Amino acid sequence: MDRAELAEVLRTARARVRPQDVGLPSGTRRQVPGLRREEVAMLASLSVDYVVRLEQGRGPRPSSQVIAALAQALRLDDDDRDLVFRLAGHEPPQAGRVATVIRPSVLRLLDRMADLPVLVLSAKGDVLAWNPLGAALQGDMSAWPQRQRNLIWQRFLGSSRCQVAAGPGEDDAAARASVGTLRAAQARYPNDPELARMITGLRRGSPRFDELWREGRSSPWRTATKSIAHPELGTITLDCDTLLLPDSDQTVLVYSAEPGTPDATALDMLRVTGLQHF
Repeated sequence: MDRAELAEVLRTARARVRPQDVGLPSGTRRQVPGLRREEVAMLASLSVDYVVRLEQGRGPRPSSQVIAALAQALRLDDDDRDLVFRLAGHEPPQAGRVATVIRPSVLRLLDRMADLPVLVLSAKGDVLAWNPLGAALQGDMSAWPQRQRNLIWQRFLGSSRCQVAAGPGEDDAAARASVGTLRAAQARYPNDPELARMITGLRRGSPRFDELWREGRSSPWRTATKSIAHPELGTITLDCDTLLLPDSDQTVLVYSAEPGTPDATALDMLRVTGLQHF
């Protein structure tokens, strides 16, 4: 690990990113170019002290998950992302592994889709990014531990504040689709250790997952209508469209409602309230 060079690269990368590039207000009283350290920490789900120590060349070696989170928060392109991985003493994301770093162009697209709840998922269901309305709909996903920030894990073993696919008959179909998605991912990434670890944990921790896994079915993410049990607004029924990113094998989930319906009104309320409790 090259601590000094990593610190320099992280500082200069932070200075290059404008707040508006990551959906933050720019304000008029900024004393530093680019992002503040606390903003990088928030975007990467890290503590401010940890970011400070990295930029000062102190502290323990960051994990590959931390480097991936920083690369995403700082909107690094592929070459700069690989550089910070190597400076931290890690190999860059390899072929044959599930991609968990989002291309900057996809993050820019996410910023523009501010009017609808949007999530970006990896091939195994990791929630890689979301916009504010996505968090208002499905809860503060930054509060989930890194390895539990996964929609499939949350379905079988989690306790998130919202239940997706809450309508009659939806839960079983969604559970089967989730298991089928993981089986399809395993076929594409048989040597990915994180994917194997996740499947093992789900089979041990959830009898229902294990039962469905042994059925041997496979399926991709598909467009569907989903009922979401929101703790403040009750059940909201939304169309969930899936946009595939073939180069990274990632999926963008976009929720919407037909104009003029009670569900569209509920989304309007979420735009106003965000993550606040009523």
